[in-house]
Amino acid sequence: MRVTRGQIFTRGIANRCPNCGGKTLFQEGSLFNLNPECPACGLKIERDEGFFLGSMSLNYGVTIICFLVPVLILYLTGVISGLFAAILAAIGAIGVPVLFYRASRSWWLMSYYLCLPMHLPANQDAPKQGEDRNI
Repeated sequence: MRVTRGQIFTRGIANRCPNCGGKTLFQEGSLFNLNPECPACGLKIERDEGFFLGSMSLNYGVTIICFLVPVLILYLTGVISGLFAAILAAIGAIGVPVLFYRASRSWWLMSYYLCLPMHLPANQDAPKQGEDRNI
């Protein structure tokens, strides 16, 4: 393998292309627009419709576990009032997913290639005469 799982992991955490390591996942000057493919190496980032539904689930889970559950615990233990907990939860339920959006998209792409590293173009050999690229 030319691109190792360790490289895929570090590139995913850093929001970089898992194939070439370029800072090309998102369109330059935009916070939320994902490039359809990496401008540096041509890796198809937007794989197919619904592929990034997993990143929404990841984002939702992180919001609940890392933000809303601690707010609930603070409320139940009497550290914060019910009104303050409700306001904090409402702000966090909107703010955390927005702040975590880029990371969740990158981490979902990373998790795909951690499981299937042979799907990266850098890890594929050129097809022999008469073969196709189906894997």
